[in-house]
Amino acid sequence: MWQLFVSSLRHPNELRQMRGFYSDIVVRKRPCHITQGLFTAGGKTHICALGKGGIRALKREGDGATPLGAFRILSGFYRADHVRLRGAALPLTRLTARSGWCDDVSDPNYNRPVELPYPASHETMLRKDALYDLVLVLDYNIVPRKKSLGSAIFFHVARAGYEPTEGCVALPFAVLNKMLPRLSARTMLRVCS
Repeated sequence: MWQLFVSSLRHPNELRQMRGFYSDIVVRKRPCHITQGLFTAGGKTHICALGKGGIRALKREGDGATPLGAFRILSGFYRADHVRLRGAALPLTRLTARSGWCDDVSDPNYNRPVELPYPASHETMLRKDALYDLVLVLDYNIVPRKKSLGSAIFFHVARAGYEPTEGCVALPFAVLNKMLPRLSARTMLRVCS
């Protein structure tokens, strides 16, 4: 499963032939809203949800903060039984009842996808709510991976009212799905203060 993320990069010559992809997406804190941001891609700006801990340069496991920095979008997951996707250049994996993500800092699979049941602390990816109907993996603490710097930092579907996330960036499904065909493994999501 891990190979899917590492092998998601395309050859530079192949990318030169691909047109219409976003090279940069910028997320900034929304004025007067520590847990909301302004998400700008392709000249359009949308409100997005951020972590309940706001944006932080020094992210730690469990702090609820969205990390400051620039991150590639590596790959993703989707709920085939809930959504129809518009198409994607990124590798996407269908979620199943066995899809999980390890968040145990003492486990060798920390911040990695795992198969459930899993003995260490983990997140279940097949959720009852719609947050992971479409979820994209950001290159935060992936390679290199450092224990306790945070796990499961995703780009996913927002709750109604842009309620805070646990550290992810979240948009309404319609907006995320509309931009999906324009995202590639070279798209950079830049979270600014």
